[in-house]
Amino acid sequence: MTPSPIGAPIRPSPIRKVLVLGGGTAGWMTAAALSKVLGGQVEVVLIESEQIGTIGVGEATIPPILTFNAMLGIDEREFMRATRATFKLGIEFRDWTRIGDRYIHPFGSFGLDIEALKFHQVWRKVRDQVGPIEDFNLAAVAARQNRFAMPDPDPAKVLSSLKYAFHFDAGLYARFLRGFAEARGATRVEGKVRDVALRGEDGFIQSVTLEDGRVFEADLFIDCTGFRALLIGQTLGGTYVDWSHWLPNDRAVALPCDTGGDGLTPYTRATADKAGWRWRIPLQHRTGNGYVYSSAHIGDDQALDSLLAGLDGPAQADPNFLRFQPGRRDRAWIKNCVAIGLSSGFLEPLESTSIHLIQAAITKLLALFPDTSFDPLEIDEYNRLTAQQVELVRDFIILHFKATERSDTPYWDYLRTMEIPESLARKIDLFAGRGRLFQSDYDLFAEPSWIAVLMGQGIVPRQYDALVDSLPQAALVQRLQRMSALIGQTAQAMPSHQVFIARYCAAEAAANTPVSRPA
Repeated sequence: MTPSPIGAPIRPSPIRKVLVLGGGTAGWMTAAALSKVLGGQVEVVLIESEQIGTIGVGEATIPPILTFNAMLGIDEREFMRATRATFKLGIEFRDWTRIGDRYIHPFGSFGLDIEALKFHQVWRKVRDQVGPIEDFNLAAVAARQNRFAMPDPDPAKVLSSLKYAFHFDAGLYARFLRGFAEARGATRVEGKVRDVALRGEDGFIQSVTLEDGRVFEADLFIDCTGFRALLIGQTLGGTYVDWSHWLPNDRAVALPCDTGGDGLTPYTRATADKAGWRWRIPLQHRTGNGYVYSSAHIGDDQALDSLLAGLDGPAQADPNFLRFQPGRRDRAWIKNCVAIGLSSGFLEPLESTSIHLIQAAITKLLALFPDTSFDPLEIDEYNRLTAQQVELVRDFIILHFKATERSDTPYWDYLRTMEIPESLARKIDLFAGRGRLFQSDYDLFAEPSWIAVLMGQGIVPRQYDALVDSLPQAALVQRLQRMSALIGQTAQAMPSHQVFIARYCAAEAAANTPVSRPA
């Protein structure tokens, strides 16, 4: 801190050095953003060890990642080639309400509001005459046909309503961002931490010491050490809020395989199983698979057998088993340490929120970037906003498990009958009555997402907004029929997802990778 003249207030110093502990997706997203936005003003150092494996969290994303890429100035084609990426228009859910059911949670909106009346209210009145609500979402219709095209910038065109995200190789993504960050001044240090030193006067982190004796000091420390939470948990004693009574899945097994089956689908698939659910994520060079499950309801060997039985093609690696506890840190920012990624908490990857929550943490950190005074009010605000956002996401994920008719296993019996947070119960009841939805500013999932999952899992409003009766029914039916026909025609005119990938962003290595087809 710079000395001040006698009688003058002491001004806090700006942050000069940030130390990011841990690499992987969280570490390198953080380093990339800080080096881009604060480059030249703040020294960014990232310490990681090749001896410590990363979880590789998140191979599927949601549309806000386009905002993150735009902030960094990343070229989309270059990024997609480097990470063997494909496009994502939503998530297909199979067997969630009952075995044999399927629906898509697509990106983008359903239809168009009519005279200030919500589209889903209008659709509810005439649904028997116009078809399922998915027919009014371009991403859902295109996903069902395995088609993709870029959104049209003209808001008058149906194609302007399309929203998308990506599937990519998380390891390659971290490598790509490492190159980006290092090109902008970030420094990578190889090593494992032996000790963390605290300042005596206030308990702030002063330095970390590596096993080889090197000592690294910083003003601000970012904990990206995953489930270990070396700084925020082990050192600063941040407690953990356990949500396993609502989200009992505490294990996962992941396994990549050759591409086969439905090929390069422009959507993630989540298939409900006896004691959890299985994911399928198609990349250019392989398909990512996993089974997220409850160890109280199924053993590891049984879970692996179930996963292997559903693979599209031959496995490309040994299975990777993970253990986790759903929940969050009571505070993601303590003193001069911010936890980002798995060190701040974990919500199972059902709605591809892992990478977005990293992105959201980085965005809030930049908006509340401190000086060396570390204003407690700003730290409290960061923690308040973080808790609010994560709890809203938690409720959305719980909805998928609660809104089910399945009773075929003890696992689904428990989920169907469990008590849920009052905030979610109220939202379900409001929608089930008359289709009412009210959003928080910090709700990651907007109204169309709630509509997709609520209705997809059998919660259709018993009534509709009475104001809809002011509109002539015959005219409404004709209008909606024209709308769905136009959406269908727009989707039909798109190229296949595989053809679009080949033209737009085919990775050279992936282009030469043989594709396994089922017999």
